[in-house]
Amino acid sequence: MGFFSSKKEGGLMDVIRCDEQEYLVWKWRPSGEANSTKKENSIRYGSSLRVKSGEVAVFVYSQPGGEMQDFIVGPHDKKIESANFPVLTQLVGLAWGGNTPFQAEIYFINISNVIQIRFGLPYFDVYDPRFLDFGVPVAVRGTITFNIEDYEEFVKHYRLINFEIEDLKSKIKDAVVKRVKGVVANAPSDYQIPVLQLERRIMDISDIVKSYLVTELKNNFYVNVRGCDISTIEIDKESEGWLELRKVTAEQQTKTIDAQTEINIQNLAETSRINAENMAETLRIQREESQRSQRLQTESNFIGAHALDQQTSVLKAAAENLGSMGNIDINGGGQGGGLNPAGMMTGMMLGGAMGQQMSGMMNNMGQQMQQSFNAPPPMPTVMYHVSLNGVQSGPFTIQQMQQMAQVGQITKQTYVWKQGMSAWDFAGNQPELVVLFAPPVPGSEPPPLPQK
Repeated sequence: MGFFSSKKEGGLMDVIRCDEQEYLVWKWRPSGEANSTKKENSIRYGSSLRVKSGEVAVFVYSQPGGEMQDFIVGPHDKKIESANFPVLTQLVGLAWGGNTPFQAEIYFINISNVIQIRFGLPYFDVYDPRFLDFGVPVAVRGTITFNIEDYEEFVKHYRLINFEIEDLKSKIKDAVVKRVKGVVANAPSDYQIPVLQLERRIMDISDIVKSYLVTELKNNFYVNVRGCDISTIEIDKESEGWLELRKVTAEQQTKTIDAQTEINIQNLAETSRINAENMAETLRIQREESQRSQRLQTESNFIGAHALDQQTSVLKAAAENLGSMGNIDINGGGQGGGLNPAGMMTGMMLGGAMGQQMSGMMNNMGQQMQQSFNAPPPMPTVMYHVSLNGVQSGPFTIQQMQQMAQVGQITKQTYVWKQGMSAWDFAGNQPELVVLFAPPVPGSEPPPLPQK
C-alpha cells in the first residue's frame, strides 16, 4: 500500500481516523476526489477524532490572516466540540448553531514510522594521494533510514495536499549518493584511510557519512536521520590500478621496514657501546678510589715508623756534629791535636739531651706498637661479585655497590655472590644490601639553594 492515500466513506463520517498500516503522510477525505469539491474538507461538528500513539493529526484551515495549522498528538479519542477543540471557536460561528460542517483539511503524520532507502553507487575511481597514477575502481551499497521528528517544521515546508513520498525519497537518495561518493573518494586524503584498507574501515566510513547526512537532511528535507549503514565497499581487485597500487605499496612498506630495522639495529649498537663505555669508566673510577683508599690506609698504619726514621736521621746528623766539638780549640788555635775540655763538656751535655730524646722516641714507638698489638683486628671487608649484563664483575665493596645502585647499574634483581654463598642470588635478598635500594628518607637531602 502506498505511503499517501485517501479514505472514502459514505454517510455523515462521524469518525475521523487513519487505518493505514504503513504511511508517512495520509489525508482523510469523507468523499469525492482530491481538490474536486469542498465536500471532502467538510468536517461535521460532533464527529469523533481518533489519533493513535505515534501519530499526529494536522488540521489545516483558512483564516482571514492566511492558512493556519493545529496539531493533535496521539493518543487521542474525543468528539470535535468547542470544549475539546478551542480552535473550533474560530471555525464555527454561533450563527450556524454548530450544525453546519466547517471547512478544514485533516492529515495524519506518522512520527513513529521509519523510512528506509536503499542506495548503490557503481564503480568510480579512488586515488591514493601518494600514487595518483593508479585509480582503483570502488563500488558502494547501503541503506539510509529516517523519520519525521519535527512535524511542525515539516508541515511548514511541504504542501501536504500535494505531498508525494516517492518524490521525497528520490531527492533524499540523490543527496545520500552524492555525500557517500564524496566521503569514499576523499577518504585516503581527508581521513587518512588508505585505499587498500577501505573494505576494513567500512564502519568508520559509515560514521563519517552519517555525521554529514544528519545536518544535511534536517536542513534540506526536514527529516531526522536514524541510521546510515554502508553494507558493502567493493573494490575491483582485478583492475590494473589495484594491482599496481598494491605492488608499489608493498615495495614501499618493505623498504620502510628495512630502513626502520637498520635504524633500530644502529641505535641498539650505539646504546650498547655507550653503556659499555660508561661501565668501563665507572669501574675505572671505582678501582682508582679503592686503590687510593688502600694507600691512605697503609700510610696511616705506618706513619709512626716513617716519623721515627725521619727523627733518627736528624739525630744522627746531630751526633756527627757533636763528635767534632771535642776538637774545637777555644783559644783560637784551630784544630790541633790537643784535648779541648770545654768542647768535651759541651758535647757531653748535648749528647745527654739527644740520648733522652732518642729514649723518648723509642718509648713512644714501643707504646704505639703495644697499642697496635692490643687493638682488635680490623673488621673484615665484605665484597661481592656482580653479574652486569651477563658478565661477572668485581669483587666490589659495599661502598662501591652503593655508588652503583645510585646510578642504576645494579638493582634488587641483580645477581650477586660472595664467599660463603652456595649460589648466585638477587641483591634484594641479601640483608646487608637491602639498604642500598631503600628510598631516600625525607629531609636527608639538602633543600634547593636560595634564589638571589
